[in-house]
Amino acid sequence: MTTPVSRRLTGISAKAYEHPADRAATAALKSIPGLDAVVRKLIEFRYERAFRQGMLASSVQLGPQQLPEVWKRYENVLATLDMPGLYDLYVTQAPFANAAAIGSQSPMIVVNSKALTLFDEAELETVLAHEAGHILSEHVLYQTALMILLQLEPLVRIQSLAGLPLIAIRSALLEWFRAAELSSDRAATLVNRDPLVTARTLMVMAAGLPSSRLDLDAFLRQGQDYREWSSGWDRLSRLLNELNLTHSYPVRRVGELMEWIHSGEYDRIVGGDYLKRDQEPAAKEEAGKAYDHYRERFRKTFEDAGESVDKTITAMNDWLKRR
Repeated sequence: MTTPVSRRLTGISAKAYEHPADRAATAALKSIPGLDAVVRKLIEFRYERAFRQGMLASSVQLGPQQLPEVWKRYENVLATLDMPGLYDLYVTQAPFANAAAIGSQSPMIVVNSKALTLFDEAELETVLAHEAGHILSEHVLYQTALMILLQLEPLVRIQSLAGLPLIAIRSALLEWFRAAELSSDRAATLVNRDPLVTARTLMVMAAGLPSSRLDLDAFLRQGQDYREWSSGWDRLSRLLNELNLTHSYPVRRVGELMEWIHSGEYDRIVGGDYLKRDQEPAAKEEAGKAYDHYRERFRKTFEDAGESVDKTITAMNDWLKRR
């Protein structure tokens, strides 16, 4: 499979499609002098080399002679996103469908064997493109950096009351983890050029069943029902539950993806109008945009919930009076 020249997103920057929270975290970390170099060395010497050796010893490295049909799909992914390198691809035995991008100095992608039997060809390409998106965004690097900062926080804030700063940083870290997944869903869609394929892939991951046995229209309606839940109180409760997740719920990821599609950003990028790697904005500008995004997101959620809370309190008072 050869990627048509017209589909190659030459020199595309990950900033062209990243979720606002993802962009903000990356911008904030890039503003710390020397952090990139330190974290890259930590990954290389303490983690990456050992993991690569383990992969070579216990898993199967893919290539033109090893599962060539999967390798061709992978080459298509790298070509479409105009990835700056060729990254090792491994398949390892595991009973659940998943994949991961690992490493900073020399990133690699590891796919669980179950993914090769559960997903069809387009869905598997979507999974590979999702992981390539993580590499292009340097998510592994910044995930490690944030974990280091989180570990240092108790030392820096030892006098803090009730550990509040640590809680705030933990929430920010988890929020970034979730946003990174949303960014990579967008990268996958830029490769497969069909948002419904991405939605179908998320449906399969949620169910653990092949898409041939599932109804995508019903899953999309399920997601719409989830997004249009009428109670502001329930929406607030749902938001608080999500704050402890590393990955957003699949139906929310589909909803976020479709919202991005409807914004026109997807069409603009595939039409050739996108930010390139040599045009990335300053970190301060990125952080400002993210602040605006989250101020609006949380304001609306809590305003809706506040109205619902008032109604709930009134209803409880009336119930108590009757008794």
